[in-house]
Amino acid sequence: MSRTPDILLITTDQQRGDCISGAGRQVRTPNIDRIAGRGARFDTCITPHPMCQPARASILTGKLPYSHGVRDNGRNLDPALAEEGLGGLFAGAGYDTRFIGKAHLSTHETFAPTGAAECYSSVADYDDDWAGPYMGFERVDLTLRPHHHCGWKDRPYTLHYENFLDQDGRGGDRWAQAKDRVPPLTEHKQVWRSALSEEWFSTAWVGDRAIDMLEEDRDRPLMSWISFPDPHPPFLAAAPWATMYDPAEVDLPPHRALDLDRRPWWHRAFLESPARRNQKRPHAGDQPYWGNDDALQDKDLRDVIAVYYGMIAAIDMQVGRILDHLEASGRLENTIVIFTSDHGEWLGDHGLLLKGPMLYDGLLRVPLVMAGPGVTRGRFDAPVSTLDLRATLAELCGLSASADDGTSLTDVMQGGAREVAHNEWEVDATRSGVDLDLRTVRSRSHRLSVDLNSGAGELYDLAADPHEMTNLWDDAGAGAMRDRLCATIATDRPAMIPAAPRVGWH
Repeated sequence: MSRTPDILLITTDQQRGDCISGAGRQVRTPNIDRIAGRGARFDTCITPHPMCQPARASILTGKLPYSHGVRDNGRNLDPALAEEGLGGLFAGAGYDTRFIGKAHLSTHETFAPTGAAECYSSVADYDDDWAGPYMGFERVDLTLRPHHHCGWKDRPYTLHYENFLDQDGRGGDRWAQAKDRVPPLTEHKQVWRSALSEEWFSTAWVGDRAIDMLEEDRDRPLMSWISFPDPHPPFLAAAPWATMYDPAEVDLPPHRALDLDRRPWWHRAFLESPARRNQKRPHAGDQPYWGNDDALQDKDLRDVIAVYYGMIAAIDMQVGRILDHLEASGRLENTIVIFTSDHGEWLGDHGLLLKGPMLYDGLLRVPLVMAGPGVTRGRFDAPVSTLDLRATLAELCGLSASADDGTSLTDVMQGGAREVAHNEWEVDATRSGVDLDLRTVRSRSHRLSVDLNSGAGELYDLAADPHEMTNLWDDAGAGAMRDRLCATIATDRPAMIPAAPRVGWH
């Protein structure tokens, strides 16, 4: 490399690994394809955790949840650990470090003020012109209310995106308009086509801020995390994205009925627990309980999938704008561009919507493509993780990074083998209705999940059973594979730290 490369880490929220072009679904992502076509595509990349905060903390720090302490949503990342993460690592090496969009590196909805900028109660302590530093990044442009399952609050209870909406004092009106439904009308509470015009959506705002950033003159290399809040629920989009996909033509999952009698005990216990409904949500305003407990009707699921695909298409367009700008400015070839997501979405698999402690492949697996200096072109199916990104970027940029739980992806790109990738979640009954020490192992061909508290588990042969219909946990013929995968779980790693205190729900 003749010059130090720039880095753009582009992420979405709750995007399945099969929801980019050529991955099995009907969604079309021509601009994400442009990244993959120039570089590497990892077909078996999993999230370290199926919830936003822990997954994002793992991307930042390169650590598994039990090593960074954020074992669930509602538990805050220690800022000292964040300083060792991507932002702090590259800032210390002289990079201009930026974060744009949804961070969710600390809890939004807390029991009491935490002092963090992302806390609904504490944000009022920050001046209107505050722009960082935050969690190791020197400058930030953040969303405080990235999704429409919460109510609006006026300044000073806002951050950068909300101030953009409120630039003329009409932020509350626009927030309300986003929840107004326009034809074709939908019936399910989680999905609608929005009356708010596209330029006010977070997707457009994040894309515009990214272009503004790229247009700045700078004398230092850039490391930026560009974080789109969509396609997280509730599923809503503006024209033209809301009607880009015809619900009658979308691809439904082949098995979309609850089959709880075939699953470990915690599947039913999670869905039937009243605890999730009993959480006090003072910031939800007049919004309904957003969890999904009722049986999914095909008509509703078609609407969800169509709008979900449209949300992804809107993001893909913004990715295209970013790539076009890099190309026009002559900086594309010297920029490492990565696209991934924090975790997936059930999207009707086994009759489920949203996310929880049932680690089906649609929730566990995420897209991962990258291109740029040092990235080998090719398509790779070794099991990898988003927590590998810190080590990968450090190696590609020649930085010395402290040890973490990840491994640079250069070994896979050079033909190296990997046996498994890991996911871990301390599920607690106060938030999810069940107590679990849930560990998941993904190999190229199998997925195993086990609750270390009760010893119950599930095992699926994804090569023979890609829709995870037959649980082989107690199958004598699969015993060797079960034991082999269980042996990869380190129940007491030296790097483990206690769970961070629960400070809120989300």
